[in-house]
Amino acid sequence: MTKQIILLGSTGSIGIQTLQVAKAHNIKVVALSAHSNEQLLNSQAHEFGVKPEHTCLSSENPDKLCTLAAIKNCTVVNAIVGSAGLKPTLSAINAGNTVALANKETLVAGGEIVIKAAKDNNVSIIPIDSEHSAIMQCLAASNNEIHKIILTASGGAFLGYTKEQLKSVTKEQALHHPNWSMGAKITVDSATMMNKGLELIEAMHLFNVSHEQIEIVIHPQSIIHSAVEFTDGSIIAQMSNPDMRLPIQYALTYPKRLPCPIKRLSLTEIGQLTFMKPDDEVFPLLNLTREAAQFGGNAPCILNAANEAAVALFLNGKIAFHEISEIIEKTYNKTNKTKEISLEIIEQTEKEVMNCLSYLP
Repeated sequence: MTKQIILLGSTGSIGIQTLQVAKAHNIKVVALSAHSNEQLLNSQAHEFGVKPEHTCLSSENPDKLCTLAAIKNCTVVNAIVGSAGLKPTLSAINAGNTVALANKETLVAGGEIVIKAAKDNNVSIIPIDSEHSAIMQCLAASNNEIHKIILTASGGAFLGYTKEQLKSVTKEQALHHPNWSMGAKITVDSATMMNKGLELIEAMHLFNVSHEQIEIVIHPQSIIHSAVEFTDGSIIAQMSNPDMRLPIQYALTYPKRLPCPIKRLSLTEIGQLTFMKPDDEVFPLLNLTREAAQFGGNAPCILNAANEAAVALFLNGKIAFHEISEIIEKTYNKTNKTKEISLEIIEQTEKEVMNCLSYLP
């Protein structure tokens, strides 16, 4: 069981819930970081007894994230938003620290590098995303070879909308997720279905499967968080009410299970669970994700960087919702692709993506 943690991204939704779990189970918090919310960061540091030198604002000193992540004998909870989480993840791994990963962009942009570093350093990466936590729990129940991963998706704010209807949706609508309370960026990603595409690439790296072995299924109730089909045809699913405290706690206390203060699941209260295929015509980013996943190299990095930029433009009121996917596809097609991958290539790729986007407002 985790005895002490370093929490990167402490003022976001995952960070706040991680501290709730730490408090409930007397887990020591050694270091904290936030992007820019200094007031909340200082309040958290005071409550958990974190030394001032073990806190940082990444907006002012991003390099210190890597320094904090390298404090030894800790589990590093990476709840940073975006590809900025990649270097701190590598810093934690190279220091021999277990990584509890809520930052999917780390594996999307640099999965091959991260997984190799984890193997070389004999370090565990424990997923916090509810879907990947569910897959991990399903795999713990069986030694059978994986046939297929069933990655569930709520469908986001615009499930059932047509392409024409998406042209008139507002930011407020996009930020209203039916089941989860999340940060703005991931909520928009859920609405475009890009979040599920990023999770597909993350699952490929975490569980060593191809994109063909991952089926994305819309499940509006968000009760089955994901499932695994094994070679004998058996399917094991992980179910619970949608509450991120459960996968966070599982990552921090693994392999133990401890009481968690979430609402217990009653199947009779729910009554029924429904499933459907994604509408690839209305939400084209899923197919683009599979294309990038098949190409490999820096292609997922291009996709991720273009998505981060397009979502930021949408949240800042510069573009309409339906333009997000158009901009991502156009940028993906314009950016040079290579089968090779390294930190240098990732940095170069992200700069090239920004150059491709320079024509935008």
